[in-house]
Amino acid sequence: MSKARRLFGTDGIRGKANSDPMTAGIALRLGQAAGLMFTRGAHRHRVVIGKDTRLSGYMIEPALTAGFIGAGMDVTLLGPLPTPAVAMLTRSLRADLGVMISASHNPYEDNGIKLFGPDGTKLSDANELEIETLMDSGFAGRLADSADLGRAARLEDAAGRYIEAAKASFPRGLRLDGLRIVIDCANGAAYKVAPTVLWELGATVIPVGVAPDGFNINKACGSTVPEFICAKVIEHGAHLGIALDGDADRVLIADEAGELVDGDQILALIAQSWHQAGLLLGGGIVATVMSNLGLERYLAARGLALHRTKVGDRYVAEHMRATGMNIGGEQSGHLILSDFATTGDGLLAALQVLAVLVQQDCAASEACRVFERLPQRLKNVRFIGMSPLRDGAVQAAIRDAEQRLNGTGRLLIRESGTEPLVRVMAEGEDGAMVAEVVDSLCEVIAEVTRTGGAAGIDVTQREVAG
Repeated sequence: MSKARRLFGTDGIRGKANSDPMTAGIALRLGQAAGLMFTRGAHRHRVVIGKDTRLSGYMIEPALTAGFIGAGMDVTLLGPLPTPAVAMLTRSLRADLGVMISASHNPYEDNGIKLFGPDGTKLSDANELEIETLMDSGFAGRLADSADLGRAARLEDAAGRYIEAAKASFPRGLRLDGLRIVIDCANGAAYKVAPTVLWELGATVIPVGVAPDGFNINKACGSTVPEFICAKVIEHGAHLGIALDGDADRVLIADEAGELVDGDQILALIAQSWHQAGLLLGGGIVATVMSNLGLERYLAARGLALHRTKVGDRYVAEHMRATGMNIGGEQSGHLILSDFATTGDGLLAALQVLAVLVQQDCAASEACRVFERLPQRLKNVRFIGMSPLRDGAVQAAIRDAEQRLNGTGRLLIRESGTEPLVRVMAEGEDGAMVAEVVDSLCEVIAEVTRTGGAAGIDVTQREVAG
């Protein structure tokens, strides 16, 4: 049985800022360990470090910098930039390692650290476990000598490099002239670059969520609060709304009527467009177990496959590389277009949606309703301590739910990789049954958590009509 990772979760290390594991001390040791691990050969080694707009980035960034310098690596500081920009610049600058300081869609109190290898892809579970082991074992005699310490410098044109790369992903010869676009940057990492890209491509841009103060990232805005972008589209009479999250690696869309378009519909739209243009590779796309069954049926009707992975854009990316597919993503809006990026890039995905609107000269409401969703319901149950999924009553309730949905839908139950939550999702042709199955199962799980001292049903829930 392989050893489990202790610090790293499904998307790097994440936690409350200035509390274990998101402390300056751990960031220092992480920089030392990762620096030693990726120092290979006699060349001058380099790591690039980007961040979002959280206050705690001012604590984590210098701690990581000190660790890497102590390991003998030169540090290139990028400042606030989207996660996909850090991945891109890791490759572009021929760096040995890339680091993004961000807790993505979480509130400002949290922060996180994501690592990218020289190819701009997120590190494997095995690499992360190796780093943890090195952090635990100590560095006696392994850190750089005084004369071999690294240096730190800031890359002044980092934002400009990403802006040009993003514009280059938009089909040659197309422009956004005449389109009014609301862009919600969640007061996060893309607050400068995303509006600039859209404006330089010709759009009339209404930027919101572009006044970060260290505390307001993802606060009442961004892709985790989609009602905000929907309202702003109506308020400004826009043709489209684009909502990014704090590090801009995910996106949701609002059409001109203020109706939300999720990641599954965006995946279908881009896959359809690329398939028609002969650009789709691998005979299908990659998504996760959370993607709607309607997406799978839509693709199958066109002779295209939907490959499912476990939740996490890193697993989607790994499967894309293994199968040679160039489109993948998650319902939540993490969309990976490997022709242009190695990780999820919300802005690049939005540009592909805009390209379809321009090419077809149609409204977003027409273009973005690609398939009929099956009724789907998701609820979260928060717990403390041991997982309630091991309880016998819960297991019996799961078996009963599966029997009720047999042949007409599917049930998915999993623990979150970043929070103490059990996520219960069901979908099927009968919306009432789907809702009843999820609600009854959550009641059983909540009862088990209550008797075990946990907090019961979390207020976070989502329901999608069929």
